Amino acid sequence: MISKTEPTAESTFWDNADKHLMHTGVPFSPVIITKAQGTRLYDADGRSILDFTSGQMSSLLGHSHPEIVEVVRKYVGELDHLLSNMITQPVVNLAVRLASLLPAPLEKSFFLNTGSESTEAAIKMAKCYTGKFEIVAFTASYHGLTSGSGSATYSAGRKFGGPAMPGQLAFPAPYPYRSPFKKADGSYDWETELEYGWSMIDRQSVGSLAAFIMEPILSTGGILDPPPGYLKRMAEECKKRDMLLILDEAQTGVGRTGQMFAFQRDGIVPDILALSKTLGCGLPLASVSTTAEIERGCREARFLWLTTHLNDPLTAAVGDKVLEIVVRDNICERASERGAQLRAGLEKLQKKYWCIGDVRGRGLFQGIEIISDPETKAPGLDIGQAVSDKAMALGLSCNIVNLPGMGGVFRLAPPVTVSADEIEEGLQILDAAFGEVLKSHSQLRGGHEQPALPL
Repeated sequence: MISKTEPTAESTFWDNADKHLMHTGVPFSPVIITKAQGTRLYDADGRSILDFTSGQMSSLLGHSHPEIVEVVRKYVGELDHLLSNMITQPVVNLAVRLASLLPAPLEKSFFLNTGSESTEAAIKMAKCYTGKFEIVAFTASYHGLTSGSGSATYSAGRKFGGPAMPGQLAFPAPYPYRSPFKKADGSYDWETELEYGWSMIDRQSVGSLAAFIMEPILSTGGILDPPPGYLKRMAEECKKRDMLLILDEAQTGVGRTGQMFAFQRDGIVPDILALSKTLGCGLPLASVSTTAEIERGCREARFLWLTTHLNDPLTAAVGDKVLEIVVRDNICERASERGAQLRAGLEKLQKKYWCIGDVRGRGLFQGIEIISDPETKAPGLDIGQAVSDKAMALGLSCNIVNLPGMGGVFRLAPPVTVSADEIEEGLQILDAAFGEVLKSHSQLRGGHEQPALPL
């Protein structure tokens, strides 16, 4: 029997973490996960937790997918890492398979580790190719925290790190729920907002517009899904100004939204495409893809990108297997079907709970925005965090974005291998979590519940 003064394994774990792990601005989860399998996480007590974030929005096919495990075992034992200029069959295979899925004229790719690195490289390519240096990004953007990608990130991480890169310009993010641009009937006037945004860019620019980098659905910014036609208009505006269009599909790519790439809904093709997260299914793999013309121009401009794990064979083999499975198992169709089920369930919860102000997203990439007042739509940060904590206690891992100006927005992105029963399980847990939190909230407010939002 352990005495009261003798430290437990858990207390020792946290003591060591506090003493030796540097805090990087992200608070540690209080749950110690010891295993991840399929759509489930297991904590130190053996408790099963349904994962509705796919790890860090990455494990597209679930955790420890048996075919991915087999590929890792094979290549870690045979061909793991080489000099960066030694290309291998897995790297060429991945490049060929990716090219077969990309719309023309995208056909040239190289492979990196993380989303930050892929967007950093894409930005440098745009500057090399155009000979210009101004980079435009949405005010709710998140493209990473390295020098160039962090300078094009406006949702978080800009303060206290010194000057950003020169030529960074912000464009109003498409946020229908909170946009001040409304038509007479109250609907979102995205055309006027877009024209206003470009007028601001044109006034600020010193005549060196190189590229606009954007996510087709802004994730950390609050699952902001631009209306149909928005991206096509943006592509046209970029072309008018001889700018490149860089799309960052770290979280939306490889089938999650119901299409192989989210930009395909709008019938556009970016000049440069950055993939990460979902491509590696939880392993550190990212890609940058572009046209033969842009690759030629970058080569002539002596573009250099050399990192330790450039075109590593092990992770390339994993990416090749991920794409094979996504096509073979109709993952896009699964994402669309399960996503429709999830969306319908979330909309039912919205009708039931006044604090759910908005439901948005595509496929298995859904967001729910929490408010503290249905009249003013004031962000419900505390309510959202309480619901997130309660859901975890009840067995559901779901991510809440609590960034200044973003409200409290849940990002729900379970692995695309999630079953219909698991979607229902997750919805039931959310239902219970909202119910318990709002009951406590009502008691704290003296028993006066907020009215339901009008249907």
